[in-house]
Amino acid sequence: MGLDLRGIKISIIGGDKRDIYLMQDLVKLGASVTAVGFHPCPELAQVHLVDKLEAAISKAQVLILPMGGTDLEGNIKTLDPDITLRLSPEIAATIPEGVILIIGFARDFVKEWANKYKWKMIEIAEMDLVAILNSIPSAEGAIQMAMEKLPITIHGSNSFVLGFGRLGKTLARMLHGIGARTTVVARKRPALARVLEMGYRPLHLSELHQFIHEADVIFNTIPALVLDHKLLSLMNKDTLIIDLASSPGGTDFTAAKRMGIQAILAPSLPGLVAPKSGGKILAQVIPQLILREVPHDIFRE
Repeated sequence: MGLDLRGIKISIIGGDKRDIYLMQDLVKLGASVTAVGFHPCPELAQVHLVDKLEAAISKAQVLILPMGGTDLEGNIKTLDPDITLRLSPEIAATIPEGVILIIGFARDFVKEWANKYKWKMIEIAEMDLVAILNSIPSAEGAIQMAMEKLPITIHGSNSFVLGFGRLGKTLARMLHGIGARTTVVARKRPALARVLEMGYRPLHLSELHQFIHEADVIFNTIPALVLDHKLLSLMNKDTLIIDLASSPGGTDFTAAKRMGIQAILAPSLPGLVAPKSGGKILAQVIPQLILREVPHDIFRE
């Protein structure tokens, strides 16, 4: 039996092109979908578009925020530059108890509000099903970006991957597959053993300073300040840094700019390079979460 979202009122609060494809699938499953932060377009003909956050929240039983969540001030990314969205303390206080709030990554203040106002908040960015599938367009997009920015081919390059989590594994495999001399930097010894078994060069994070001068391109996936001023000062100035960690990333971008090192913060690449694939990934997960968290019959009108 297929998924049935009939009678469920869902509001999409900002986001990127992935959310357009997600909304189309939610509508096909019978949900009543409202969205704020999007341009009118034929793909959203069956979606109720509003221009105020309050209107989107009103009467919604499910709120879906972007994969990147909010910035430190509560601002939410939108595709419509004329609409500014901010999840402020005043707005948070209007979201009723029991609302399902689905978000990729939640800041600490959003978690505090969820606890205070008793929302049913679900963070999905770190769910295996989402993170592993999202690692494919993220890795492809990162490599595409490197190809566009580097004066050399990826094949034969010294490519460093910092971190060996779900994205790091996919990225290392793709780089190795197209002929890069791939070095993977990690903290845990079991991860480094797996790196060696897979045919890449393993490097403990504590040893990075000894070898970082070799890198032609560095892909960072570690969500902590790794490439600090000290490490940057040891790098070849022609090295390209592509930081894929959640904002603010793991690079001292101010220091990199001062040193003339090209460093690019590139989170949420699926929404940029493969929005349809990214939207379909979300559509595989979100309807099931909605139906799992709340008995469906209470939504029936």
